[in-house]
Amino acid sequence: MAGKGDRRMKKLLIWLPLGLFVGFFALFASGLLKPDDRVITSKLVGKALPSFALPAAASDRPPLASQELATGQPRLLNIFASWCVPCAAEAPQLMALKDAGVEIDAIAIRDARVDVDRFLQRYGNPYSRIGLDARSSVQIAIGSSGVPETFIIDGKGRIAYQHIGDIRADDVPVILRRLKDAQ
Repeated sequence: MAGKGDRRMKKLLIWLPLGLFVGFFALFASGLLKPDDRVITSKLVGKALPSFALPAAASDRPPLASQELATGQPRLLNIFASWCVPCAAEAPQLMALKDAGVEIDAIAIRDARVDVDRFLQRYGNPYSRIGLDARSSVQIAIGSSGVPETFIIDGKGRIAYQHIGDIRADDVPVILRRLKDAQ
């Protein structure tokens, strides 16, 4: 009888590596098919913007202060930089939003006025005001994790929505709807 048990054990040992491989493969495949949500959204969505006053980042636009974003009407606040490639890619969508009547303000991150001016000349200027956040302190205070990023600020100066990454053409209707919801 001991011989029969030994044969079963040998068969089990032969199939064990294949079983472990199949198990690890299934675990790996499930991670590919359903990845974790790694997007970090601002904890300030639904809360008032922190108070700030930034100097002008562009030669032909006024500076930006938080109280100017509480005007009674929702606005977009775009976080961008002249050195940011996705910021250039979203420029046509920002111009389309401006053409649709959306008020857009901006914060230029770790930039220089001459570079911001050059960026706006090349890609267009959809902004009413642009503040320069040379040390990213306002960016961090509002919960922005990078550039580009866009926030919808309701008429009372609260963050109503956060869009992480560049705005693409298919994002424009969503942003317009969110702006309408923020009224």
